[in-house]
Amino acid sequence: MIRVEDVIRAYHHGFFPMADSRDGAVSWCQPYRRAIVPLDTFRTSRSVRRIIREGRFTVTIDTDFESVIRACSMPREMEDETWISEEIIEVFISLHRLGLAHSVECRQGDELAGGLYGLAMGSAFFGESMFFRHTNASKVAFSYLVGHLRERGYRLLDAQIMNPHLELLGAIEIEHEEYMRLLDEALVKKIHFI
Repeated sequence: MIRVEDVIRAYHHGFFPMADSRDGAVSWCQPYRRAIVPLDTFRTSRSVRRIIREGRFTVTIDTDFESVIRACSMPREMEDETWISEEIIEVFISLHRLGLAHSVECRQGDELAGGLYGLAMGSAFFGESMFFRHTNASKVAFSYLVGHLRERGYRLLDAQIMNPHLELLGAIEIEHEEYMRLLDEALVKKIHFI
């Protein structure tokens, strides 16, 4: 069983949890190259800016954390399994209750259309996962998150492992040593997420 203090300690040292299945064992990962999103150079795409202007989605923070993490835990198209196990879900719900884990929700009417969740410590936000049920909902949630982090004075947005979707969102890869330097700097400055 993962404990809250295990998760906090792991993130302070550059590790994050991943399971091999919904009910599988949890491993602590520390990639050689880390994906981050530079907060100072991130730019929302023209199409997403248009969707935001149109007001297609209502965006909120921390109004339905459990629904967001459970939606993120569903296997993606063309995949049979998920890396977000029940054990990870439960410990992140506990972290949310402690004010450390947060969600951004996009709604279309009353329906949860997309969103993301992550962990906030110091002036670092560790993005865990995102999902969408309506096209571009996760991109709108991500753009909202970046704006919120900038406004609050955050220094680091950790995206963990690079993938094509993150690359489209503006993520870059850095070496582990550089990541740990940025992490140490970000953990010094305490910022409330909300």
